[in-house]
Amino acid sequence: MTSPYLPYLQVLAALVVALPTLACFLHGAGSLLMGRPPERVTEVLVATSLVSSFVATILIALGMALFGVEQFEVTLGTAFRVGDYAFEVGLLVDHLTIPFMALTTALLSLIGKFSSSYLHREPGFNRFFFLLLLFAVGMLLITMAGTVDLMFVGWEIVGVTSALLIGFFHERPNPARSALWAFGIYRVCDVALLAATILIHSATHSANYSEAFAPSAWPAGTPHLSGAMATSIGILLVFAALGKSAQVPFSGWLPRAMEGPTPSSAIFYGALSIHAGAYLLLRNGPILEASPIAAGILVAIGVITALHATFVGRVQTDIKSILAYASVTQVGLILAEIGMGLRILPLVHLTGHALLRTLQLLRSPSLLHERHKLQLSLASELPESGTYYEHLLPSRLRRWLYTMALERGNHDVILRGMILEPILATARLLERAEAFLGGSVRSGSQIQASASCEESPASTEPLSDLSLVPARSRKSR
Repeated sequence: MTSPYLPYLQVLAALVVALPTLACFLHGAGSLLMGRPPERVTEVLVATSLVSSFVATILIALGMALFGVEQFEVTLGTAFRVGDYAFEVGLLVDHLTIPFMALTTALLSLIGKFSSSYLHREPGFNRFFFLLLLFAVGMLLITMAGTVDLMFVGWEIVGVTSALLIGFFHERPNPARSALWAFGIYRVCDVALLAATILIHSATHSANYSEAFAPSAWPAGTPHLSGAMATSIGILLVFAALGKSAQVPFSGWLPRAMEGPTPSSAIFYGALSIHAGAYLLLRNGPILEASPIAAGILVAIGVITALHATFVGRVQTDIKSILAYASVTQVGLILAEIGMGLRILPLVHLTGHALLRTLQLLRSPSLLHERHKLQLSLASELPESGTYYEHLLPSRLRRWLYTMALERGNHDVILRGMILEPILATARLLERAEAFLGGSVRSGSQIQASASCEESPASTEPLSDLSLVPARSRKSR
């Protein structure tokens, strides 16, 4: 039975996405038309939109609980239509969406308030908040998308804003280089998500989640897919999640991402963006259940990533790199839990980890200051704390692990040799082929032009005496 209050919930769900979108448009348009707006105006615009979205999310959650609504959809129309294909714009709100909506809007509101003081009088102040609002739009589209197509749009927006914020301090070479590295990995893995989207269209003849899966509330659901098709789509979704969540072998970009401002590091690589891959797999959980092979691959990669990041994180010397590898470790465990068929536990694990890591990253500059102050007061280094189980290993194995940890598992070398170099070699080969074919076409055109000149009536006319004289003789004359 449909609740009479459902239209109000649908309006609130539309406002959750519409408010940050409107704020992003107003901020961008105002900056283009009127120059740099005052910091106070930017702060009020960002805070109003994000806090209002958070309040709307809480009202939706309360309404669903009071009126017994398991899930509902919001149809916003059709963006465009090509032949039999139509890009439907629709939202889906259920038990998986609500926690991510609340987490996204709450943490972005917190980061917005923190950043207004942290980046005060920074030349890129307004640029940062524009990208923050754009990221909010992308993350909410990933979270609330009712179709695979709309989720892909949000996925791409998050990737672009992530790369731009990594290279926020573009006057230095390292941030720009790190941004390109992260963006390149995103591009490689996003190809898998695009391929999975196409296969879902082909197999189910629909991009709507409620039609692609049996119409039952999350976490239940049965995909209308065959075993081979479910396995192919599942493997592609796992591959797509690896890049966004910085899993092996693509985990090397995350420490580089800390080149960006601390607030963006907290919200992207401690709280939200790094968990986008986990959300993708939770949303498509029925496909993983229909594909034991994809689920097994996910468990293996998650466990390997957790072990790898634990070893590498132990030898890092700066606090942001340590926290980056700590995030990779926890996300690896979350993905392994999803691969084992769990749904509620990884959602709780994800929420707790996002809140804790955001606090740690925001506090990291103050923590370093306090540690240095304490060391100066004690006039000595602080004693080590904790239990180091690696001392139980043989010394030779311990030295080998330490060397591998310092080199971060040689992931950059592997990626450069197995992915980057073959792509560059293929591009060079295509470039040479294009140049050769282009030269052949130009030579053929010249031959045809010469032949046409010889056959033309003008070619039968006698040449002037001057044209028969050598160039040196003409010059002397």
